[in-house]
Amino acid sequence: MLIDAHIHLDQYTDEEIPSLLEEVKAVIAVSMQLSSCERTLRLSNSYQQVKAAFGFHPEQPLLSPNDETALFDWIHSHQDDMVAIGEVGLPYYLKQEQAIDERPYVALLERFVVLAKELDKPIVLHAVYEDAHIVCDLLEKHQLHEAHFHWFKGDEAIVKRMIERGYFISITPDCLYEEEIQQLIHAYPIELMMVETDGPWPFEGPFTKKRTSPWMMHSTIEVIASIKGLSTQEVAKIITQNTKTFYRL
Repeated sequence: MLIDAHIHLDQYTDEEIPSLLEEVKAVIAVSMQLSSCERTLRLSNSYQQVKAAFGFHPEQPLLSPNDETALFDWIHSHQDDMVAIGEVGLPYYLKQEQAIDERPYVALLERFVVLAKELDKPIVLHAVYEDAHIVCDLLEKHQLHEAHFHWFKGDEAIVKRMIERGYFISITPDCLYEEEIQQLIHAYPIELMMVETDGPWPFEGPFTKKRTSPWMMHSTIEVIASIKGLSTQEVAKIITQNTKTFYRL
């Protein structure tokens, strides 16, 4: 039984969730904004396998000052109900679609880094390519070491930097058909690796038109095992222990 290290469980229907959770030992359920945090909290109270993370997804318009204050106040008041701050990060894909001022997003992310440090919680990061360098600067500035870059993509230099700092990544089912992710698996130590679905985000290849579900992680484990020259049992054991240790489960 694997642990899904990153899933948007709040985006599934109440009817779908029980069957999804039958497939896993646990899930790290991340949040998009305050209403998402609130539903994620309710799910974690209803299902023992659901471990909540609270944050603000960066691929959306920024909050008003009042809404930002409300979110941070809410997280503070529910710090004992979460295993991590997340999902937070920088709006890489939004920048590909429109011209935006990234500075307020960086400032918001820094607030979350400071909060994670203050509350002694790991942080779940949406940060790819050149954005990952900015994030690493913030992590190092505030000496926050427990960082999980989900569905990470980046060049050789940032991969080397992240490995040196001991930051974790998680691998998605697209490793079955994306050479870029396969190369990342080659480069990254398995000791710093988890698996995730990022559900309900859809995948292609053998998963085309299928509902994203934790069972897909078994195929991810097989790919990692093949690349690393290990058995699937070894990989599943290592990665599950990595996730349990990182999230203090």
